[in-house]
Amino acid sequence: MPQTPRPAALNPADAAFAARLEALLPPGTLSAPEPRYLEEPRGRWHGTGGVLARPRSTAEVATVVRACAEGRVGIVPFGGGTGLVGGQVMEAGPAPLILSLERMAALRAVFPVENVLVVEAGATLAEVQEAALAAGRLFPLALASQGSARIGGNLATNAGGVNVLRYGNIRDLCLGVEAVLPDGSVLNGLKRLRKDNSGYDLRHLLIGSEGTLGVITAAALRMVPQPAGVGTAMLVVESPAAALELLALAEARLAGCVSAFELISRQGLLFLDEVMPEVRQPFADRAEWMVLIELGLPRGLDPQEALEGLFVAAAEAGLVSDGVIAQSAGQQADLWRLRESLPDANRKIGAISSHDISVPLSEIPGFIAAAEAALAGIGAFRINCFGHVGDGNLHFNVFPLPGRTRAGHDGQREAIKTCVHDIAHGLGGSVSAEHGVGRLKTGDMERYGDPAKLAVLRSIKAALDPLGIMNPGVLLAGPA
Repeated sequence: MPQTPRPAALNPADAAFAARLEALLPPGTLSAPEPRYLEEPRGRWHGTGGVLARPRSTAEVATVVRACAEGRVGIVPFGGGTGLVGGQVMEAGPAPLILSLERMAALRAVFPVENVLVVEAGATLAEVQEAALAAGRLFPLALASQGSARIGGNLATNAGGVNVLRYGNIRDLCLGVEAVLPDGSVLNGLKRLRKDNSGYDLRHLLIGSEGTLGVITAAALRMVPQPAGVGTAMLVVESPAAALELLALAEARLAGCVSAFELISRQGLLFLDEVMPEVRQPFADRAEWMVLIELGLPRGLDPQEALEGLFVAAAEAGLVSDGVIAQSAGQQADLWRLRESLPDANRKIGAISSHDISVPLSEIPGFIAAAEAALAGIGAFRINCFGHVGDGNLHFNVFPLPGRTRAGHDGQREAIKTCVHDIAHGLGGSVSAEHGVGRLKTGDMERYGDPAKLAVLRSIKAALDPLGIMNPGVLLAGPA
């Protein structure tokens, strides 16, 4: 298999490349990158960048990419900067061009009858949600970072969030994409079709490719009807196994109406007590396990009655011991704020090793038990396990004991990660559930990836990006 060449260095000292590119673009398109373009949320990577490009149109993006191809200058696409695996920063190697689509945030068209909107990649997820609401519809992708995460980045990483259980990842919500390919040509794929069997689906090839095969500039997205009623509850369960049984019971009683089903552990609640005491918690006692459930119901079904009936049935089955049902939009927001504050609390505590894994639903209890037991053989830790149990995606994060710092566990970090990932992989799971691979997990791709799949991925990369300029070092390990 031929290796993809490394892109040449961009030398900002002589500014020759920047000067040539600047002559091709409107004034103000290029600048020196500010610090926010060279950082990621956890502070683990600090990137390099010779120049920042902020184009205003697809044609300008194509101009930038063509120039980089001619000069063999690496391109790092930058969305909202919320990624957690280093895909948006390039720490080592030749300084790349950073390409931000933040100025391309237009809502191009809305088709309410079709349940479709067409939006540019620089729009934030929150802006897309607001556009859908203005059309009397719902764009159901929901993330804690939706105020800053941009649609282009969501598509590049196949974002999931809390509503995957009902609506799927963003891949399932995208009908077509417009993108600039590595040679600067434009893929005009903004079709609004539900059915199109005219060859390879390049839309799905680009979604989840993390900017390694092209730059998505716009997308046709699928909206859904707004539910007539929304109900939210937090219920105390005996165990993760009981949580799964509760999910099955909820889906049996309310088929197709369970929008979100989140697992929360006692350790997460204790972290909130420790570093974010302002976050309201619904129970005086910190339960070992809880679930946050949200229903979206059609007209004629009352959310309160539905949740009360579910609680009674679950209590009779021995699945729940306590619960609270939100009585207002404010109470719903408080329950969701608790869930969405867990990652912030994690960051303030400081994890030794964080893991974004998925396993088949029935394997969730076994994974949690096996991982906790195996880690006990490595050392004494605090474990905060939480996440989207409805789709099998857990955030299984390992922390030092009180009074210790994560720096004191530097020598154990690799063993902890390998332990958790080996167990997830052994259960038929994935070590990259929703955050992507980025630069953080290229070694994991080599360790756990199917050889045939990796060969195909490299062939696709070599075919579409033979110069290796698109987000170098992301997803696949670079040449030896």
